[in-house]
Amino acid sequence: MSQTADSRPSLAVTRRLPAEVEDRLASQFRAEFNLEDRPLSRDELADAMRRHDAILPTITDRIDASLIATPGRKARIIGNYGAGLDHVDLDAARAARVAVTNTPDVLTEATAELAILLMLMAARRAGEGERELRSGAWTGWRPTHLIGQGLSGATLGLVGFGRIAQATAAKAAGLGMRICYFSRSRAPAEVEACYKAVYAGSLEDLVQMANIVSLHVPGGEGTRHLIDRALLGRMRWGSILVNTARGAVIDEAALADALAEGRLAAVGLDVYEQEPKVHPGLLASPRAVLLPHLGSATIEARTAMGMKAADNLIAFFAGETPPDRVV
Repeated sequence: MSQTADSRPSLAVTRRLPAEVEDRLASQFRAEFNLEDRPLSRDELADAMRRHDAILPTITDRIDASLIATPGRKARIIGNYGAGLDHVDLDAARAARVAVTNTPDVLTEATAELAILLMLMAARRAGEGERELRSGAWTGWRPTHLIGQGLSGATLGLVGFGRIAQATAAKAAGLGMRICYFSRSRAPAEVEACYKAVYAGSLEDLVQMANIVSLHVPGGEGTRHLIDRALLGRMRWGSILVNTARGAVIDEAALADALAEGRLAAVGLDVYEQEPKVHPGLLASPRAVLLPHLGSATIEARTAMGMKAADNLIAFFAGETPPDRVV
């Protein structure tokens, strides 16, 4: 008796995902997983485009126009694992009639929590303290040792005021912080009232108002080096900069200089312009709190992201409109 061929769509998954997500994908697709969990080369991505009906990439996979134009491409949908899409050429996908989906909303709380963590670590000099203790250099308590800043009563300036920024505002308000923000579009009055948020007329005004500036804008050319040398020069002396958005939003060389000259008291970064490389001036600064892109790294968020990606793919191959279709 001949075996029935597996007619399920084939899927290439570029990185390891939580087990619950992989189990669901394996039940719905002829899924090929990256068991080594390493970044795929460009040739490997092109090969996946030719061999599979769908690709499930992450934010570290650059899906540009030439990759979408791979000769013999079989893939009809890019089901991105993540909300940001600056690594995917959406215009090229649209022209090639390749569907693109993402996973919005589910990483909001996790990323907002990490923004608050970075504020606390930077303000209270927690990274410096842990390194000192682990190195054996701590000599005991003394009144002037590693004095930092308190968050209660400080003004938090949010650059961008979308879901993650608003979740960060809610948590910061619970710590007694005042909220101001700047975005291209002003929020409705009822949203401002909810967070007691003051709208700054410009980014330059915002950095003059805030003790801590936290970035919550999308990546891409429109925001590249939004925080440049000139803007860093306008920030208040002794202020703190936090970035959980995209690394390229900050000119890292200028940021390293601002730290070295003492204009900024500290920075808290989770993302970098040339990940996984980090500017040597930042690595050398004791006042830089540096995390390895952990914004959505809770089991709840990462599982929910995977389930959203699966929902989108399943809907597409069922002939339905994916719930998070971008292209």
